[in-house]
Amino acid sequence: MVNKSLFSSITSVLPQATTVNEAGGPAYKFPAKHALAQLAATGTFGNVFYATASDQLDQLRKLIDEVDDNEFLAKLAVYSRERAYMKDMPAALLVTLSTRDTALMHKVFDRVADNGRVLRTVFQMVRSGQFGRKGLSSSLQRAFQRWLNEASTGKLLSASIGNDPSLRDVLRMARPTPKDDARRALFGWLTDKEVEKWAPATEADLPAEVQSLIAYRNSESEEAQALIVGGLDNVRWDLLSDAARGPKVWAALARKMGPQALRMNLNTLLRHDVFNVAFHSVKVAEGERNLRGAYAHNMVDYVAERIADESEIRRSKQFPYQYFAAYLNADDNVPQKIKTALHKAAEIACGNVPELPGPVVIGLDTSGSMSCAVTGNRGRGATSKMRCIDVAALFAAAMLRRNPDSVVIPFDTSAYDVKIDPNDSILSIAERLAKYGGGGTDCSLPLVAANQKYAKRKFAGVVLVSDNESWVGTGRHGSTGVMTAWEAFIANQRRLREPTALAAGSVPKLVNIDLQPYQTVQACERADILNIGGFSDAVFNVVSNFLESDSGRFVREVEAVEL
Repeated sequence: MVNKSLFSSITSVLPQATTVNEAGGPAYKFPAKHALAQLAATGTFGNVFYATASDQLDQLRKLIDEVDDNEFLAKLAVYSRERAYMKDMPAALLVTLSTRDTALMHKVFDRVADNGRVLRTVFQMVRSGQFGRKGLSSSLQRAFQRWLNEASTGKLLSASIGNDPSLRDVLRMARPTPKDDARRALFGWLTDKEVEKWAPATEADLPAEVQSLIAYRNSESEEAQALIVGGLDNVRWDLLSDAARGPKVWAALARKMGPQALRMNLNTLLRHDVFNVAFHSVKVAEGERNLRGAYAHNMVDYVAERIADESEIRRSKQFPYQYFAAYLNADDNVPQKIKTALHKAAEIACGNVPELPGPVVIGLDTSGSMSCAVTGNRGRGATSKMRCIDVAALFAAAMLRRNPDSVVIPFDTSAYDVKIDPNDSILSIAERLAKYGGGGTDCSLPLVAANQKYAKRKFAGVVLVSDNESWVGTGRHGSTGVMTAWEAFIANQRRLREPTALAAGSVPKLVNIDLQPYQTVQACERADILNIGGFSDAVFNVVSNFLESDSGRFVREVEAVEL
């Protein structure tokens, strides 16, 4: 009899693994464009579990050399900044463009360097010489000069926050020509030049915001500073914080913060005793509307109400991720009312998570490597407390809340049987899930468990949230364990579907969300499989669209960017 396993249908032949991953397990290697897109969406030039910062830099330069498509690099720089909210990677791509296609570099410069922090990052990368010429080329110098001359006073003041490099360093090397005396005086003040060297500009030519800022810094009393703060509408609060003289001034600064800044600076406000300040004792500018004044009796009330403002959360389309990060980072002494507000805000934000076309199996990697900070190890004070496992757990919890018939399967070298009430607090679910595991990694286990325990249930698909460094177990015929188990999952799901549904294209989809900037994955790209690099708010919609039969791909998401 013919050997059926050898001469089976060509469509059922499992693709052989093409490489090994950083953990030594069989894997599939991304094409250069996809690998570069993944790195740009996840890489932070920090030390992660299986790679160092220098490894990431070497990978980036190698992949850039392999991608002979400058327009793709330009679109990727914009995507990485505007969609994935990265800072270092888009800056690196912009510097690369400055040596390969100056016209494209100018076209996307302002979209990538959209604030002073990214501008200074671009400057530092140029100055380092890691991407070619050390120092500003004439083309890059023109781009910097345009940015500096066209930026508003508020934007320039915001850009002056931070050192190494400082905005003064940028100004001294870019040498922009001031367009008028107001800009000439501002550049002189930002570079610490003597007033005599501003000529023909004088101190009187300084913008009103700068003059108020100088008056604030020279004020000797807490009350005087608090009163000035109320009138500094176009000056960021963190430009004022270094000279703040007491809790009342810090309370006034808190009133300048938006809900997101408040959420991110709870420990700072605690450290400066803001939560003991009475709300109505805060000095504000004459005529300022007393936001929520009828309800806020102290700054604890005010901060809690701003954080959990339902209309603001709905309007800004915030997802639960940011509130979980704030909750994890909050000091034990942050008032409980504010922590409760974070819980409430996370619940409200779940309403922004899309509903899927059907229940899914969510595989949650809880292996040891997932304990790595999601942004990598960036040194004391800069390393995020948000670990990969925390991000994965929150994604699973948020998806479960909006799609309560879904199944969550934590795994390392075992698949864990968990019973979760979707109506429990979203942050409590995430905390509970993050406590599982800690061993090795076998990414096929959620699929194996689904094939065994849930064989009679129909699913819209499977979502694996992992760093994709599976090294335990192998698949059939040289494939990975994930591909072998996925084929079994598809076969079983086909048996559960009506012929009319199959004819209409109702087949399950597999989504791999890779939280770290490695270049391999456990399932190869094809019509029913999507690999996503990184995690941002956009991931929820990408997963939903793919399961709804959107045939778009991660690289196509980048290529769809309009320049």
